[in-house]
Amino acid sequence: MPRCSPLVLGLLTAVLVAGCSSAPGEQGEGAATDVPDAAGPSASAAVPALDVEVLAEGLDHPWDVARAPDGALLLDERGGGFTVVLTDGTVRPLDADLDDLFADGETGLMGLTLDPGFAGNRRFYSCQGVEEDGDAEIQVVAWTVDEAWTAATRVADPLLGGIPVNESSGRHGGCRPRFDAEGQLLVGTGDNAVGSYPQDLGTLGGKVLRIDPQTGAPSAGNPFLDAADPLTRLVWSYGHRNVQGIAVRPGSAQVYTVEQGTGRDDEVNLSVAGGNYGYDPDGAPDGPDGAYDESVPMTDPEIPGAVAAVWSSGDPTIATSGAAFLDGAPWGGYDGVLLVGVQKDTGVLGLRLDDDGRLVEQFRVPELEDSYGRVRSPVLGEDGALYLTTDNGDGEDQLLRVTPRG
Repeated sequence: MPRCSPLVLGLLTAVLVAGCSSAPGEQGEGAATDVPDAAGPSASAAVPALDVEVLAEGLDHPWDVARAPDGALLLDERGGGFTVVLTDGTVRPLDADLDDLFADGETGLMGLTLDPGFAGNRRFYSCQGVEEDGDAEIQVVAWTVDEAWTAATRVADPLLGGIPVNESSGRHGGCRPRFDAEGQLLVGTGDNAVGSYPQDLGTLGGKVLRIDPQTGAPSAGNPFLDAADPLTRLVWSYGHRNVQGIAVRPGSAQVYTVEQGTGRDDEVNLSVAGGNYGYDPDGAPDGPDGAYDESVPMTDPEIPGAVAAVWSSGDPTIATSGAAFLDGAPWGGYDGVLLVGVQKDTGVLGLRLDDDGRLVEQFRVPELEDSYGRVRSPVLGEDGALYLTTDNGDGEDQLLRVTPRG
């Protein structure tokens, strides 16, 4: 994938389009559309230089972060533990019972998000591996936190259970929670590297789920509410490999999901109710049932009605992760851009999409390229700043705050 030079900082987004977009055919097999040589809707605005501030360091695989209305930042680490960063800069652990945490490989304490009514109910949600009586699964747990940010208490334990986990390796555990425009909780899951899961509506692996955040029940409007299997009623979309990112486009009901792919492609998808996103690694037709053939495309064109990706990396892949839209006039030419964390390579990918979700432009953010290592989660705070968690491990990770200069 072509990268932008730091010289673009003072240029217009129109120049970014010409210098950083892939020419037709360069996106790789499975790409939904070629990138046109045309500027996006914000092309007349200058791209701002960005300031990057380290808010916390010495972290180990911080997975997600959320900014509360009082300005405090809540983050978690995959191996276990919540941390709060207070407005005065104090960084301290948040007391919480995680004695049942299943943390192995890619699974552990993963995505988190605050309730839309957090200012009144102090409620947040975590996606985490859990081990009880020798059996492991992934659960969505609801918590409340006291106003002094000293302790979190489980209040729905779990809100949603039964999400499968790969107990031998923790591979492809997902797991990202985000609220949609209707206030329903979306949960992206991984397929556990089990070939049958993505296409099987009777399992919660390899799916995007949509649930009522108070009860954990299937949300009204889910596409399979009439299904006999209660698990199927929770499903919003299927045919996924490992959903690592979910981002709701500001001012719209559009939801985009990000999948870490095989060695042939990563994907960003526009979410569609009931959509089959076409991953089917269940081996060759005459192969063993449940085999995991990762040579297949992320969106198999042989699957009738498979939803094509908005963006696909092609080969080489970059191991896409979390995602967030930038929003607000201070971001200038970056306003409205979808940012995606990059993990195989390092940095942050920018995608400009038109109103219908078609790809207009792709580029890498210069200030974050090869500077902070792997990026797990970009999150836009209510203050308009961008917050990033890195994912390098060995206590070398940071929480970053990124703001447009000027």
